[in-house]
Amino acid sequence: MKKSIVGTLVLGLGLALTGTAQAQIKIGVGAPLTGPNAAVGDQFRNGVQQAIADLNAAGGIQGQMLEISLGDDVSDPKQGVSVANKFAGEGVKFVVGHYNSGVSIPASEAYEEAGILQISPGSTNPVYTERGLWNTFRTCGRDDQQGAVAGEYLANHYKGKNIAVVHDKTPYGKGLADETIKALEAKGIKPVVYEGVNTGEKDYSALVSKLKAANVDVLYFGGLYTEAGLITRQMRDQGLSAPLMGGDGIASSEFAAIAGPGAVGTLMTFSPDPRKNPAAQEVVEKFKAKNFDPETYTLYSYAAVQVIAQAAEDAKSVDPEAIAKVIHSGKTFSTVIGDLSFNEKGDITRPDYIVYEWKKGADGNVGYSGNEVN
Repeated sequence: MKKSIVGTLVLGLGLALTGTAQAQIKIGVGAPLTGPNAAVGDQFRNGVQQAIADLNAAGGIQGQMLEISLGDDVSDPKQGVSVANKFAGEGVKFVVGHYNSGVSIPASEAYEEAGILQISPGSTNPVYTERGLWNTFRTCGRDDQQGAVAGEYLANHYKGKNIAVVHDKTPYGKGLADETIKALEAKGIKPVVYEGVNTGEKDYSALVSKLKAANVDVLYFGGLYTEAGLITRQMRDQGLSAPLMGGDGIASSEFAAIAGPGAVGTLMTFSPDPRKNPAAQEVVEKFKAKNFDPETYTLYSYAAVQVIAQAAEDAKSVDPEAIAKVIHSGKTFSTVIGDLSFNEKGDITRPDYIVYEWKKGADGNVGYSGNEVN
């Protein structure tokens, strides 16, 4: 009997020690892992996976190891709430996500109720952080900032020209289009066409005919890369050479793949390319060694995990609310996308948008990196 008790104690100790070696903090990735925006989902997942691997190699957060939990929202608001409930049931403390503003906004309310801190690398609609929730942050900018930059550029470069504005009817796309119009109207410019299209459409010939009839010189599109690519391709196919201008939603190599050669000349607002940031070089090389280009939101996702980790060290706690207080405090965080600090709403405090032009590179590929314009 005595031997049996000792054996049981040894076994129990062994299991306990094994448990301490396992991951103890779950970080969820809420993103479109399938569907038309899956390329961005890959960026979110890869960014967080690499950040977790690097943190675990350095001892984790407050001595606790991290693990990733994945939630596929398919860019659908209802599915996003389902993902939030899934994470809550799994004991997730922090979420990096979501991509679409229309998903992040309803999901954030479920996260607040569950006590989960959320940092979005890509949701830019102002409403996301304007509701006074304690748990909502983003490592990207906002559409009122982005729209102001786009509107200013269009007003300066297309003065006296016919400007059309089209959006995809989503909180992100329509919100960005409306902010751009607001900036244009402040300059006394009114778009000759203002139209909404449905996400998932394939045939935009009627839209292109309307743009041609209005003698459009430039099209501003509020939406994502799939629809932007199709519209651009069909504009060229129907003989309309006017450039398309979009926001960060088209900042993916998938846009050029869909648009084809007609992508050359496309204008886009996005942040300074984080892949060129000196602070990111070591991490960028790790991604390249895996044959993965850390474009667009990859490093924004990595940075979100860095913010959580540094705030936890400052708070000496892994409690989401304690960490949120540190992030709200104005503390500066050193990340792969540069130094970040956050205001009381959860927005980054630095201006974060410039204008790019998509061009064909020496390798024959069409891209925006290195093609900043004034």
